[in-house]
Formats: sequence, structure tokens, C-alpha cells
Amino acid sequence: MTLVLVVDDEPGLRDALAINLRARGYDVILAGDGAGALAAAAQRPPDAVVLDLGLPDMDGGEVIRGLRGWTRAPIIVLSARTAQGDKVDALDAGADDYVTKPFGMGELLARLRAALRRAAPADDQPVVETDAFTVDLPARQARTAEGPVRLTPTEWHLLEVLVRNEGRLVSQRELLKEVWGPAYETETNYLRVYMAQLRRKLEPDPPHPRHLLTEPGMGYRFVRGPDD
Repeated sequence: MTLVLVVDDEPGLRDALAINLRARGYDVILAGDGAGALAAAAQRPPDAVVLDLGLPDMDGGEVIRGLRGWTRAPIIVLSARTAQGDKVDALDAGADDYVTKPFGMGELLARLRAALRRAAPADDQPVVETDAFTVDLPARQARTAEGPVRLTPTEWHLLEVLVRNEGRLVSQRELLKEVWGPAYETETNYLRVYMAQLRRKLEPDPPHPRHLLTEPGMGYRFVRGPDD
């Protein structure tokens, strides 16, 4: 059974999350502060973490860094903080996704499912299919219904990073560092240009993409379809 650690200082929200998660077959452990979260995770390593940033004893970013010291379990931040800086800091600390309060339970659960899929061994699905295109990771090739798509090495690298992180929000800084190198971490215009090129080549309706999505000011996400 998948174990989810829920960390929030609001008892009502903790209980609501626990009820909804358990109703869908998840095992749940609860914590109301950062120290309790780190202790609970050390005692029973979770498969995923849902974490509020505004904790009474420490900032949620410290909890993320503490967990990332030993586990790669997906971390979904659940916070009332809406500033882009808070979101980017959480992602750069090691969070996999960021959901802003108030939120829909359906959206949170979908994000959790996507994060858990992304954490599964990548070798199980070397070929990733959407309703618009297919990405063959071992062959380093993308195809649409019209046949193979010619991608530049940079376009392929960007697509590969997003596909291998399926469902996860990948920060702009992380993408720039991975594809172009540490010296380009602030060159966000590179991402805009290359994402536009990828969408033109792969998305049926590039101005309204279904699979290569932008989270404004934060980063990008690859999803297979609306259920992701």
C-alpha cells in the first residue's frame, strides 16, 4: 500500500486529506510540524509527501531539504503562499510540485498520482505515448501520425528531460541547468523559444498545448493527457 506523509498545522485540513487519501486506498501518516514530519519519515519512509510550507517550528523549505538528504519520494507542496519566489524556492529545494491553497481535492489527487507515476522505475515505459505524439526514449526519436519528427539535439534534450519527469513540474532553473548548463540558469528566453518550437512540431494546436504545459513564472510540465 502506498504510504503518504501529510504535513500541515491545520488539524481540519490534515483530517480532510487523510479521509480522502484513505478512501482511495492510500496509507497515511500525519504530522503537524516540521520536526514531527522528519521524525515520522525517518520511522516509516513515505512513498510521497504532501507538505505545507507555513509550519510552526520551521519553514517547509527546511523540511524539503531534510527529506532530500536521504529520500527521492515525491514531495507536493500545499501552501497559501502565492508569490513566484516562494514557489521557485520550494521547487529548487527539491519539491516535485506546488499546489496553491485553496485547492480542489481532485486536482491534488491527480498531482499525487502523476508524481507517484513519475517516481516509478523509468525502464518500465521506455516508449511514452500521447494522443498526439510518441516519444521513444531508447531510440531518441519522436513521432506523430505523419511520421518521425526531426528534432535538433537541444530540442530532444529538453523533451527528454520533461518526459522522464512525467507529471512533475520542472523549474525553469532546473531545465536550463540540465539542458544548457549552469552558466545559463537565468536565460529563461531560451526556454520560451525552444518550447515554442517543440509545440509547433508535436502539438496539434500549439497555442493551446495539451501535453507540453507552462506553469507561468515557475517552469514546465509534460503530461500524457487531461487525467494527469
